[in-house]
Amino acid sequence: MDELLVDNGDITVRAEVSGDGPPIICVPGWPELASSWRNQVEHLSDRYRVAALDVRGYGGSSAPPEVERYTLRELAGDVAAVAEALDAGPVVVFGHDWGAPIAWHSAIRHPDQVRAVAGLSVPYTPPLGASLLDLFDQLYEDRFFYMLYFRRPKLPEADFGADLRAALKRCFYALSGDAPASSWMADAPRDAAFLPLLPDPPDGPLSFLPDAELDRIAATFERTGMTGAFNRYRAADLDATSDADIVGATVTQPACFIGGEKDAVRSMIPGNDLYADPGAACDDFRGATIIEGAGHWVHQEAAAETNAALDRFLASL
Repeated sequence: MDELLVDNGDITVRAEVSGDGPPIICVPGWPELASSWRNQVEHLSDRYRVAALDVRGYGGSSAPPEVERYTLRELAGDVAAVAEALDAGPVVVFGHDWGAPIAWHSAIRHPDQVRAVAGLSVPYTPPLGASLLDLFDQLYEDRFFYMLYFRRPKLPEADFGADLRAALKRCFYALSGDAPASSWMADAPRDAAFLPLLPDPPDGPLSFLPDAELDRIAATFERTGMTGAFNRYRAADLDATSDADIVGATVTQPACFIGGEKDAVRSMIPGNDLYADPGAACDDFRGATIIEGAGHWVHQEAAAETNAALDRFLASL
């Protein structure tokens, strides 16, 4: 593995690059590092040149304090900068969690640099011209919703900072397929404290996340703080203005979707299954794979099944 540092204006993006061949960029989500893609990198790097990123705000990448530096438009620009630095023609982009919207937006905003997209856990939804957080504010009127909590200035940083490793472990467990149903989406008052709403994780390592990896994530956030990570949620208020020029845009490149059967994202819009038609806004959709028993961390919880789905997608290109 080689470390690649890419400048995008005043931002430096760190990538871990392995293998040789056609280029793939892997974009992590919250609260993950480049190493969250370790199973896919190991699987693919004998055939592809795989660059796994630390997203802006995380790990070895720049973490500017301003919320406006974390819009999807800016983050897509980071992916394009890494694609150019790989100097191997247009890339395939994989994205998980917030990394999926970053990947979708990279395809739309930088079509000459992105040849195909795989979104994990979050299907593509065209920009609406309205604030996502305003929508959730209405849908969860007087009820707790984690994004509205993450949006609050300084509060989540303070709550997580009291015992960072334990807080992260609690989040990873609650969003996994191992946790009881509805662990992440508790029915609670709007002003409830977040972490106590989540179930206690089991003692010892989580089934999909080795202790060494959890230790690495916690140590990184101890060094950098979590403001950059939470700023992506805060910047969701700004995406409506930032994305005004691409309202309703579809993804024209070949695309696929992979999700976990038990992912809380499926029921984020009350009364709707967001995985029912994940290719609705993709012009060249190559199929969806919903993996039985897996939760939100699908590429870690079900690495073999995820790798097989990615292989099928890559073979279709």
